[in-house]
Amino acid sequence: MADKKVLIVYAHQSTGSFNAAAKDMAETVLTTQGCKVEVSDLYAMKFKASATAADITGDVKDAEHFQYGEETMLAWKEGRLSAITEEHRKLSEAEVVIFQDKKAMLSFTTGSHESMFSANGINGDMNVTLWPLQNGILHYCGFQVLAPQIFWAPPHITSEARKHAGGMAHTAARASGRNATYLHPFGQL
Repeated sequence: MADKKVLIVYAHQSTGSFNAAAKDMAETVLTTQGCKVEVSDLYAMKFKASATAADITGDVKDAEHFQYGEETMLAWKEGRLSAITEEHRKLSEAEVVIFQDKKAMLSFTTGSHESMFSANGINGDMNVTLWPLQNGILHYCGFQVLAPQIFWAPPHITSEARKHAGGMAHTAARASGRNATYLHPFGQL
């Protein structure tokens, strides 16, 4: 895993959250293993998931009949999409993305205990919930999808357990490609 470029895309508004502790632990473990780790903190960046004219620095060509694709292509050519271009650079350079054979691993918290995400649980089977994202998006886009790291119900664990980010040391082993989720290769369809 040494010398790998790892991009952690982090999204939580509280620096004291379990997600923040998990991100910090992953960054520490991966850096210790010799990885070059870069973090995109979406809240700190004031990232918005909507595509708007605000993505473009400076004036748009036709404000009255704004066409996002046309305007952003022009802005990209003129170097006026700096924030978006920077994130594209990070994704292009990363060998492991925590979201060849690029690998993707979902790492997230839940508000409920694991038993509530079973086939008979009140929230339904977590594997069924994750299927559209893991198979329909990540796998379809060419990622090798690694087994997710799920932190069940962190609001209900002790402060001491929260400090240790509940086993984030396993992130490096997962990110190395072991524990990959089996998804049918598209050539078999």
